[in-house]
Amino acid sequence: MQRVVIDTNIYIDWLNEGRHEDIIFQREAVKHLSAVVLMELLAGAFSTRDRRLFRDITLPFAKANRIVTPTVSLYEEAGDVLRRLQRVHGYSMPSAYGLVNDVLIALSARSIGASVITQNERDFAAIQSVRPFKLAVKSLTSGEN
Repeated sequence: MQRVVIDTNIYIDWLNEGRHEDIIFQREAVKHLSAVVLMELLAGAFSTRDRRLFRDITLPFAKANRIVTPTVSLYEEAGDVLRRLQRVHGYSMPSAYGLVNDVLIALSARSIGASVITQNERDFAAIQSVRPFKLAVKSLTSGEN
């Protein structure tokens, strides 16, 4: 069975619009939650309802010990990847909001042999070009549930 790490944008679309249920509830994969995704979700949980949904999403991952946390060596590797993205793809760190988080998500998924499922093709494909990992891009225009 394949392992997957679902990116924040997929969860947000599911929470706000009910989209991507096929990804969120897929049975043919073992889902893991990136600690970085956990952080991004909580950062946007302003209402009591949002924080309750956050707990509902994250608690099962915690109970199953499926929260993936970057290690010190992953942070070192992330620094290398970020340097290469600036040099090879022309990223500017001050204007590349979220790129650090995306690199940590990708490298954390890679460390457990999981695929990242995201809508952010541009940044994750660039990351993949300097540090290969499994990537599945979900179309922004897809109306699938």
